[in-house]
Amino acid sequence: MRLAELSERSGVSTATIKYYLREGLVPPGRQVNATTAEYDDGHLRRLRLVRALIQVGRVPVAKAREVLGHVDDESLGRTIRLGAALWALPQGPEPDEEDPAVPAARAEVDRLLALLDWDAAREVGALSPVHRSLVVAVATLNGLGYGWDAERLAPYAELMHAAARLDLDSLEAQASEAERVETAVAAAVLFEPVLRALHRLAQEEESARRYGIE
Repeated sequence: MRLAELSERSGVSTATIKYYLREGLVPPGRQVNATTAEYDDGHLRRLRLVRALIQVGRVPVAKAREVLGHVDDESLGRTIRLGAALWALPQGPEPDEEDPAVPAARAEVDRLLALLDWDAAREVGALSPVHRSLVVAVATLNGLGYGWDAERLAPYAELMHAAARLDLDSLEAQASEAERVETAVAAAVLFEPVLRALHRLAQEEESARRYGIE
């Protein structure tokens, strides 16, 4: 398809597509002549991902380029490629090592991973920005007196593990490695709000079942 059709099918203006091409967020099309290029469904898929990152996730262009660089890195194995792309997404605040709640929270997170036999997560440990974000969250909870320890966190972690299995089942249905990683990144930006909303709806439903709606 030509640029005009790509714009029509994607809902992205030609000017914006040209900007994404210049910034390296979308790969170039197949050059037909000096002024014309052909695009395919892969470009449509990439435009959806770029829009998810920039328009929905509010990811800066430079950070989006970094994420997409990992998505496109065929030299990496699946786990490393997926992990690198997800780690490159904007993360939460870093642990404040001056906060006395942080070491205790880190110990609880590490104890949680041991309790669950999450060996890969234990091996990566604090190298993972997700691990560090969890430490910050637990430190905040415990610093406010809510007392979340490994045993209390474990049932929630097991539910998230079940969700992760569903995620990877969905990824494996994709045709190519690039599509799998693209889908994972898009889901991290677009589907996490769905999970949060479902959690809150489930709380409302369970509350009504236990206590009534009056």
